[in-house]
Amino acid sequence: MAFKLIEAAEDRWCCVNGAHLVALVRAGATFPKGVLVENEAQEGEAAA
Repeated sequence: MAFKLIEAAEDRWCCVNGAHLVALVRAGATFPKGVLVENEAQEGEAAA
């Protein structure tokens, strides 16, 4: 029964496209509007 539930759920699952970015997020990097901001000085420039 559990196998059938998992098999049915597979149709709705999506693939993680940014798995290589997980290490950056854990290190504290931010991605406002999908663009990597490496430090606070650059974040202020990106907003301007």
